[in-house]
Amino acid sequence: MIFKTFPGGVHPAEQKELSEHCAFEIMPDPDVVILPLSQHLGKQARPLVEKRAVVVKGQVVAEADGFISAPVHSPVNGTVKSIGRESNASGFVKDALVIIPAAPAEGEEAPTQQFLPPLDAATVSPADIRARVKEAGIVGQGGAAFPTFVKLSPPEGKTIEVVILNGCECEPYLTRDHRFMLERPEAIVGGLQLIMRALGVRKGAIGIENNKPDAIEAMRRAVQGVEGLEVVALKTKYPQGAEKMLIKAVNGREVPVGKLPLDVGAVIQNIGTAVAVFDAVTKGEPSLTAALTITGHGIRTPKNLIVPVGTPLRNVIAYCGGLTDDAAKVIVGGPMMGVAQHDLSAPVMKATSGIVVLTKAQARAEEETACLRCGKCIDACPLHLQPTRLARTSQLGMLEQAEEYGITVCMECGSCAYTCPAHIPLVQWLRLGKQKVIQMQRKRSATT
Repeated sequence: MIFKTFPGGVHPAEQKELSEHCAFEIMPDPDVVILPLSQHLGKQARPLVEKRAVVVKGQVVAEADGFISAPVHSPVNGTVKSIGRESNASGFVKDALVIIPAAPAEGEEAPTQQFLPPLDAATVSPADIRARVKEAGIVGQGGAAFPTFVKLSPPEGKTIEVVILNGCECEPYLTRDHRFMLERPEAIVGGLQLIMRALGVRKGAIGIENNKPDAIEAMRRAVQGVEGLEVVALKTKYPQGAEKMLIKAVNGREVPVGKLPLDVGAVIQNIGTAVAVFDAVTKGEPSLTAALTITGHGIRTPKNLIVPVGTPLRNVIAYCGGLTDDAAKVIVGGPMMGVAQHDLSAPVMKATSGIVVLTKAQARAEEETACLRCGKCIDACPLHLQPTRLARTSQLGMLEQAEEYGITVCMECGSCAYTCPAHIPLVQWLRLGKQKVIQMQRKRSATT
């Protein structure tokens, strides 16, 4: 059978077997919750509570501050200990609320949680779906954490023809989306239908890599008899789940440079986002938990967990038996695009998809040598860039040339560095150059 895919990309060792058979477990509340005010792309939320305030589960503790923003809800009953700068899984210190959970005293009932009123999925209007998604603070689960409400509100003049759910989970090790497709296929289909209704779309597709045959089968059963929905089996290749790659693979359209998926009539949402939309509409649940995979050869007991947002990484790791003696690197996200952690007090956030722990043998740095001019990085780049040329312009501070060669197009997927036989840290140079070019562009805009 020929499976659809995109040009370029790589196929790292999958390592899915460590956790793919681990059903979701619900982790108990931690002893402290750290809620970053910025758990989404865009402007950080504005706090609504003060130090020593008593909060209840589901309460809005920080409101959206602008169109591209999202509210933050307390995942526990407790008391606000502080509001200040805290460690963050992004690698930077950021503003956060610290809440100490409180169990009810013996003989007392727990405070009533502040969920939203459930809506009828069969009759709810597009406007009410968008409003509920916004109230619930849902953000994209695919990595960028873009506020979902914004994706459901395309600008005038943009016609959306198809909603594509990303069930690829192309990063090595991670199996969270796989478990969702096996354990909650009806919620995924229900969430997809709600997203389609919010956008006025009649066609939906679910893209799944062919290394998950059981998930493909489960989702095909779930969409059977549902008009306008299809499951598309895709070739297992990284980064198959990236928006532009997924659109190319599923319906053959190519997103032009500098354009967005909506410019070719598509909206991409993650499997986990569809589940969150379904739960927010039908159960009134705001975004209080994160579903994530804790895995790797450096963790004693790999698991898939439902974790309260704000749980420190160290608590999650301890719940999975702790680190092995040869554990060397803790990564939030997948090993290709995730962020290595230096402080395990950083919290799980809404869009945290996994914690991967590598051993000393896996994490060792290879010695860099001179570029071999082999062109492997060019063949691997899914965006048809020339990574070595861009890295060189970044090293030399040639920002105008880097801009001309398309450095801002790079999505930092790491395919180029993975294939480089000279072990050149291409992604680091590309990321640095990209940041400098963006700063240059902002200065240019400010003076014109």
